This record gives sequence, C-alpha cells and structure tokens, in this order.
Amino acid sequence: MNEEALLKANEALEAANQAMFTANNVWMLVATVLVFIMHLGFATLEAGFVQRKNVVNILFKNVMIIAIGLLTYYIIGFNLMYPGSDYAGEFFGFAGFGLSNPEGAAGLIEYADAGYSYWTDFIFQGMFAATCCTIVSGAVAERIKLVPFLIFCFLFVTISYPITGMWKWGAGWLDAAGFYDFAGSTIVHSVGGWGALAGIILLGARKGKYTSKGIRPIPGHSMPLAAMGVFLLWFGWFGFNGGSVLSADAGLVSLVFVTTALAAAAGAIGSFVVSFGMFKSFDLSMALNGILGGLVGITAGADLMGPGEAIIVGFIAGCIIPLSVVFFDKLKLDDPVGATSVHLVCGIWGTLAVGLFGSMAGIGQLMIQLKGIAAIGVFTFLFAFIVFFLLKKSVGIRVPEEEEVAGLDIAEHGSPAYVGVNQAAFSTAKG
Repeated sequence: MNEEALLKANEALEAANQAMFTANNVWMLVATVLVFIMHLGFATLEAGFVQRKNVVNILFKNVMIIAIGLLTYYIIGFNLMYPGSDYAGEFFGFAGFGLSNPEGAAGLIEYADAGYSYWTDFIFQGMFAATCCTIVSGAVAERIKLVPFLIFCFLFVTISYPITGMWKWGAGWLDAAGFYDFAGSTIVHSVGGWGALAGIILLGARKGKYTSKGIRPIPGHSMPLAAMGVFLLWFGWFGFNGGSVLSADAGLVSLVFVTTALAAAAGAIGSFVVSFGMFKSFDLSMALNGILGGLVGITAGADLMGPGEAIIVGFIAGCIIPLSVVFFDKLKLDDPVGATSVHLVCGIWGTLAVGLFGSMAGIGQLMIQLKGIAAIGVFTFLFAFIVFFLLKKSVGIRVPEEEEVAGLDIAEHGSPAYVGVNQAAFSTAKG
C-alpha cells in the first residue's frame, strides 16, 4: 500500500471512529433525558398515592430533590463516586471539588473508550444520584417535616450514595471482589430502600393507619396519576438500563431493552396473581408496583439475562410485592407508596438473581452478591438512621398532629393542590 492510500485509509478509520463516538455519545444523552423523565414519573406516582391534602408537599420534595442532587453531585458527589484509578480497590477516594474537564480529545473521543464525553458522563450519572432520595420521599410521605427531609437528602446524596456507589461503579473494593450490579438494583434502588426503612422506623406510622381494630387503609387520591407515573417510569427505565451499557452497542442495548420490558410485564402478572390470591380483588396499586418491582429486579442483570430468565426474575419480583407489603404492615411500618417493598426487597432479589440466572450464575457469584448487598445495606441503613435520629432529636422530623390532619399542603406551603380543596382547613390553620 502506497503512502497516499495509507493516508486515506487512516482518514477513513478516523472518520468512522468519530462517527461511532458521536453515535455513542448521542445515545448516552438520550438515555440521560429518559432517566430525567423518571423523576417526573416518581413525582406523578407519589402524588397519586398520597391523599390530596399532601400533593403539593410531595411535588415540592421531588422538585427540590433533583435540584439538590444535581448541584451536590457537581460539587462533591461525582468525584467522590469516581475518584480515579489511584483509588482502585479501595473503600474511599476523592478527586477534589467540582469538575475538571480533561482538555481536548482526552475529554472527548479518548474518554471512556470513546463511549461518551466527560460532560456526558457527569450528567448521566448525575441523573441517577437524586433517585435514591426520591425513593425515600414516597416512603416517608404525609408526615415528615420538609426542611429536615431536605437536610437528610443533602447528606444522603452528597455522602452516602457516592461512597457506596464508588465501591462498585468507581472501581472500589466490591468491584475488585467481583460484585456485579449492572444498573443499580442495589447501588441505586436498595440504597434508597434502606434510607426509606430508616426513615419510617423513626417517623412512625401516619395517624389512624394502625388501630386496635386492625389496619385502616389510607388510599391515594388519584389512581390515574399513579398509573401515569408508572408508565413514565417504565418508559424512562429504557434509558436507565439501556444507558448503562455505556455505549450505543446495537446488540447489547437491544437485549437490555427486551429484558427490561419483559421483566416489567412479568412483574405485573406476578403481582396480579399473588395479590388476587391473597385479597380476592383486582388491586391496581399492586399491579402498578408489580411493574416497578419487575423493573427493579432486572436492573442488576439486564445485560446478563436472556428473555426467558428476565421473565422469571420479573415474575418473582412481582410475586414478592404483595407479600412484602403485608409483611411491613404487620410490623406497623407505614409506607404510603410501597417504596420499601419495590426498591429495597426487589432490589435485593434482583441483585441475588445475578448469581442464580444469566451468564454469571453460580454459587460463588451468589456469595459475592450477598456480600455486596450486606455491605451496602449496613452502611446505608446506619448512615440514614443516624442522620434521621440526629434530626429527630434536634429539630424534629415529624409534623405536629394538627398539621398532619389539616394536610402538609396547608401546613407547610399554605396552598392546596386543587382549587376549593381543604379551604376550611386552610382557614383554620391560618386563624
């Protein structure tokens, strides 16, 4: 090959590499947008599952969570979660405050094996960061004070989530041990679930939930909103899982889309079958949470499973949902949206499923998965419990009984979600 032909071949290869880099980066940004839409899904779901007197409060928390999450992830979280190769295999690392974009090609085509740019890496991961606190938000709804909750979110997203995330995704000690969590069944979802569990233990149940005559259901005010939220979450989950491929690899992204969709569908069926057997009713809330349970369950191994295995994982996750909801109710742990069942219990199941199904299945891997679940669970629960406990003893975390009865929209925001609703309570509270 002469010099001119070699030059043309090199130019063609460079152009092809640049085109592939662009395709990878565009897909990662699209996935980022899909994950962002999940926050709308969480907000809508939680709004539907709470009483109408608390809708403004739950929406306000969801707005502030994403704002706090992005800003703190920029200031500290990103470099705490991804401190660099110097901290490989370690328990902790920190690369400094803010962002330090590598110059030129180092931050573009040479970054992350040409999968995406440095900026794309930050914004994609940043969208994940606030999710764990959104999970907590629904579980502690209708009785927690706003400002203490936001303080908790600040600390949880700034410190707890990045540290345990670093253990696996930042090439920390769990990654070195062989722990696997593709898109966050444990690292995102059970982390939020552990935080939620700590919160509801220290908060106590909503007034009138558990009585001497048994459990009194407190239904959400809008099942249409809740259903819309679940479909938005399912839609966004294609970016949550599909983006975790970290490139536009056609085969792997397509597989992940299929396993994600099938697990969600199977989750709905599993929850429907078990809840009907238990309650002899067609419970929409159980079916909706069954979809979410299937999605959470497949998230750890969506890239490792075939379609049949994804259906099994999702179906079992869906079956878990009504059993788990009843279990937490028997313990008098009040969770208005079922976040502990969906994200904690199904997150644990999905992480264990990596050792039971798919290309990494085996007793050795199952033991490693258990180790990772235990380590992240203990650290996260203790961190959340201590933060909530200190807030409880200092500024208090639960609203007064009269504010809970009137509704947090009136007590904390001075405005109902719907015109004409709770006006009498508003006048009483203001008087």
